[in-house]
Amino acid sequence: MASFKATLRHQRILEILGEKGQASVAALVEKLDVSGVTVREDLKHLESQRLLVRTRGGALALPEKRLEMPVEFTSQTMADEKRKIGRLAASMVQNGQTIIIDVGSTTTEMAKALPTDLSDVIVITNALNIALLLENRTGLSVVVTGGTLRPLQHSLVAPLGTVLLERFNADIAFLGCNGVDTTRGVTNTNLAEAEIKQAMIRSAAKSIVLADHTKLGCVASAFVADITAVGLLLTDGGADTKVLADLRASGLSIEVADSDDVGNLQ
Repeated sequence: MASFKATLRHQRILEILGEKGQASVAALVEKLDVSGVTVREDLKHLESQRLLVRTRGGALALPEKRLEMPVEFTSQTMADEKRKIGRLAASMVQNGQTIIIDVGSTTTEMAKALPTDLSDVIVITNALNIALLLENRTGLSVVVTGGTLRPLQHSLVAPLGTVLLERFNADIAFLGCNGVDTTRGVTNTNLAEAEIKQAMIRSAAKSIVLADHTKLGCVASAFVADITAVGLLLTDGGADTKVLADLRASGLSIEVADSDDVGNLQ
């Protein structure tokens, strides 16, 4: 298993490739401030995970992987913020509810933080890692959406990804995303997952978006929904006050998670 420092390097390499499409070993050495030997070992590891293609003197992004990283990598960034947002979201779940938990690193933190004394709660998810996290929890019934597996995010998508969602009337859908913008709305890097998120919104009485502050004001490639279709945004204390003010002025309700003790969950 890679060390924490190696994981951060791997994530940065994938970010650079996502932005540029390619990178030389020399450029990565300069950007990462490590040796050429270390960079080559990193590229070898990432190629073994089918996350890039090595070339002579560098690497290329895989076309279908550009601008998207595995959930194991994204969970390492803004980890504290995502944990706080996840705890706030988890505190909103009540006994007897049917909820949808979307794929993502922040929604995974929510699943981890669900109170242990919940009862008669149905959890619908398209994330296999979240389903496994919750499979032995008493008081919860876990329903997996079905569909086609995307290994990068452990997510289930079309074909057949939305069929089950059409048969449920959930109380709340907790959604992840890659961007929240006043004019472009909620957006996501991957089109197939954006389609699932849209189905989740249609299936729930209320939709709550979980997004750390680095995603606010950003626009990703795939449209999910206008912000008027979202009931609430949960973000962290690092959010820019002007960005929050603009989002609120556009009609979006926002709650800021600024404490690890939010909700007094345990």
